[in-house]
Amino acid sequence: MPNTLAITGPVYGDYFADPFVLRVGDQYFAYGTGVASPGPVFETLSSADLKTWTPRGRCLVRLDAGAGDEYWAPEVAVFDNAYWMYYSVGHGISGHHLRVARAENPIGPFIDQGVNLTPREMFAIDPHPFQDRDGSWYLYYARDVLDGDRPGTHLAVDRLVSVTQLAGDPVEVLAPYADWQLFAADRRMYGSVYQWHTLEGPTVVYRSGRYWMTFSGGSWEGDGYGVAWATAEHPLGPWAYAPEGTGRLLETTGELIGPGHSSLTTTREGGDVIVFHAWDTGMANRLMHVRPIFFGPDGPRIG
Repeated sequence: MPNTLAITGPVYGDYFADPFVLRVGDQYFAYGTGVASPGPVFETLSSADLKTWTPRGRCLVRLDAGAGDEYWAPEVAVFDNAYWMYYSVGHGISGHHLRVARAENPIGPFIDQGVNLTPREMFAIDPHPFQDRDGSWYLYYARDVLDGDRPGTHLAVDRLVSVTQLAGDPVEVLAPYADWQLFAADRRMYGSVYQWHTLEGPTVVYRSGRYWMTFSGGSWEGDGYGVAWATAEHPLGPWAYAPEGTGRLLETTGELIGPGHSSLTTTREGGDVIVFHAWDTGMANRLMHVRPIFFGPDGPRIG
C-alpha cells in the first residue's frame, strides 16, 4: 500500500513515553506514560494527520494507593462499542501487574474494572491486545523469567477469553537472545544477582500472510535501547527472531537516541506506520516519533 507520510523529528514536544496510537475512523488518539503527578493518569493526545497533536488531558481514574504509584504503557482496544485500556501498575520494579479499564469514548474517563489480569506473574508490564482475523483476542505482555540462558524480562502471550479475563495459560513468545538486550550486569533481583536482559513493548500486526511483531530490548535508560522484529504463522507462535545479520529495526543514530517501545497503526490511505519514543539530546525527555514502515518479503523496513 502506498505510504506518503513524511515526518522527521518528534511530533510532540513534551514528555510522552511508551506511545500507543489508536485509529478511530479518520482520527488518531495517542496514549502514553507521562511524568508522575497526582490525579488522573496517562496523557492523551489527538490528531487528524499523525503530524500535529493536541493534548486532551489525562484519561484514567487513579486507583487506591495500595495498587501502586507507577502506571506504565497503556494500550486501548475497541470492543462491544466501548474502549478498553490495558496497562500496568505497581510500586517501582516490584509488584507490577496488568489491569483493564473501560470508557465510553477514546479520551475517557477510563474506569478500572477491578481485575488483576496476571495474579500469578512476579512482574508483568506492557500489555498489547491483538485481535486476530477470526475475531479471537490475545494479550501480549512482558514478564520476568529467572531461568534460561538470559534471565530477565521476556515476552509472553495469553488468550483473552473476555475483555476482562485471560485464559491463564501464558505461552512464551520470545526470550532475550543478544548481548545488546542486556539491561544491567550483576543486577540484584529476587534475592539473587543476574546478568539481567530485557525484552518489552511487543506489538503485532498481520501482513503478507504472516504475523509480525516489533519489540524493544536493552535498557530504556540508555542509548543502547532499540527495536527488533520477529515473525510467526499463528498468534501463539512459535515466533522466530529476525534472521541473523538483519540488524535492529530502530537503534541510536545521529537522529535518534535510544528509540523504543513501538506501536503500529495505519494512515488514511492504508499505509503502515510505526510510532515510538526516543530521548531528546539531553536525555531528559522521551518524545514521540512517527515514521512509515513497510513489511516486505525480507522483513520490515522504516522509510
